[in-house]
Amino acid sequence: MKLWQNLAAAAVLGLAATAPAAETGVHAFTLNLNDGSPKKLSDYRGKALLVVNTASKCGYTKQYAPMEQLYQKYKDRGFEVLAFPANNFMGQEPGTNEEIRAFCTATYKTTFPLFAKISVKGDDIHPFYKYLTTLPGFDGDISWNFNKFLVDPNGKVVARFGTKVDPMAEEVTKKIEETLPKKP
Repeated sequence: MKLWQNLAAAAVLGLAATAPAAETGVHAFTLNLNDGSPKKLSDYRGKALLVVNTASKCGYTKQYAPMEQLYQKYKDRGFEVLAFPANNFMGQEPGTNEEIRAFCTATYKTTFPLFAKISVKGDDIHPFYKYLTTLPGFDGDISWNFNKFLVDPNGKVVARFGTKVDPMAEEVTKKIEETLPKKP
């Protein structure tokens, strides 16, 4: 009996030693894609990310075009744009996930990942956005649609850009260039 207990304990310890370390930063989160399927943000480990809260009926909705342009420019160098539709500002994202996807692909020909609609502020803020908006140096409520967080390949937020900053602005592209994964 003692032998079996020791073998069982050794097996558990062996498994624990080979289990991956707990995810940190944005990689610790799993959110639903626009089609409802879960997506681990750890799947993006090794890539730079631009996380953006979006809306289809906002004065800044036209930023979908430069977001796609940015994605096309850098995707082959380890970069992703992650769009998170939210209806937190004057009802400017009233559509269903299906309607949002149809709008984005038909109007802006977007090909970057589109996530399910979430809340980015208020009492029902999604834990992911609660995390983003409480990070020292990047903290503060989401002020409007199209706030942007730049995340390094290790899952650490390295920059935050406001609504009015165009995704293709030099300050954004320069920081992306600095953040892209380094070639071996």
